[in-house]
Amino acid sequence: MKKTLLVLTAIVALCAVVMTTGGCGDGMPSKSPWISLFNGKDLTGWKIQCQPADRDKVFWTVSDGTILCDSMGRKNHNYVWLMSEFAVGDFELHLKFQAYRDSPGNSGLQFRSAFDPTASGGWLDGPQVDIHPPGPMSWRTGLVYDETREEKRWVYPSLKNWEMDPAFEPERHIFKYADEGDGWNELILICRGMHIKTIVNGITRTDWDATGVLDNPAHEKHNVGRSGHLALQLHSGDELRIRFKDIRMRLYRQ
Repeated sequence: MKKTLLVLTAIVALCAVVMTTGGCGDGMPSKSPWISLFNGKDLTGWKIQCQPADRDKVFWTVSDGTILCDSMGRKNHNYVWLMSEFAVGDFELHLKFQAYRDSPGNSGLQFRSAFDPTASGGWLDGPQVDIHPPGPMSWRTGLVYDETREEKRWVYPSLKNWEMDPAFEPERHIFKYADEGDGWNELILICRGMHIKTIVNGITRTDWDATGVLDNPAHEKHNVGRSGHLALQLHSGDELRIRFKDIRMRLYRQ
């Protein structure tokens, strides 16, 4: 079984190498078969990226067949990411996550990103789909923030920094907590060329042409925005409890 999982990881990495990184072109891209990115038993295919001071702290584990991030009662940490070992360009990703009402922290799905260990002790440049458990702002889930060090702002919607006015709350959105029904939310991320789309529990939250933003000189400098790694985020200084499961991907290619 272990060897099989390693082979699957290698296949994903190989597909990533042959994929286009700038877009899908004018033709309709083909789709690869669905690939599971989490085996329900361990973190094969993923690795922790963080600053040196946090390397011995365990926040990301496997629990009851899910990926669990738990920093409750432990605020003394910087950003800690669970990052894929492979990089991808154009793809469709589905995952489910479960949030808890007593968790004040937020998370996110970083994509087309790259980790630089020399940047302030370690930084993951690239865009991120917000996953925001705290009740009053849970509607932000599915919007896009840019963690690239020259940006550090909302890019969808386009704002000057991390602040977002409640006026951006949509008329309709669905967000569930662990104590509500099955308690699982579904997040879909589709990246085809510079078109970025997110769907949360069946409702489109981002539908955006990122041309001129995610392919600007800052992103080119750090080799992000067009292709890169996936990562689940634990925000610096946050107390967070969140679970992920059913993570699967298919690639788009000419």
